[in-house]
Amino acid sequence: MREANLETERIVQGLIERTLSKSEWTHQAHLRAGLWHVLHHSDEVALQLLRQRISAYNNATGLANTASSDETITRFYVIRTFVRFADASRPIDELAEELIARFGDRKLPLRYYTQSRLFCATARLSWMEPDMKPLQGDPVLASGGSKPREC
Repeated sequence: MREANLETERIVQGLIERTLSKSEWTHQAHLRAGLWHVLHHSDEVALQLLRQRISAYNNATGLANTASSDETITRFYVIRTFVRFADASRPIDELAEELIARFGDRKLPLRYYTQSRLFCATARLSWMEPDMKPLQGDPVLASGGSKPREC
């Protein structure tokens, strides 16, 4: 078992320094990195830093660089779940485990989006509103009340 409250910090440090092994850069690691950024920065700064850092990590490690092209998925997880439920007073690894157990399902966005919408080019490059179920009560996600764009 890892020492308490070090796993998320270790993952984020590896992301920033581009030293995290590719095998450790999992969906859960992405979520831990998102949580760390939300707890340390404002919502928009957290998203900006995540885009930059994931892109730099992917470039450095030879992974397909889709980080900047998964905007809707990134915003969905980081803002919808972690901003709303992150409690900075709790130990980060404890909080990460709870949020991953609660919201870490890779298929969670498909409760709100059809597959064709979630993975279309427009959704990869910019935020798109869900087409199946609204994200009620999420002012950051429901940006400007604009009409959903088409893919």
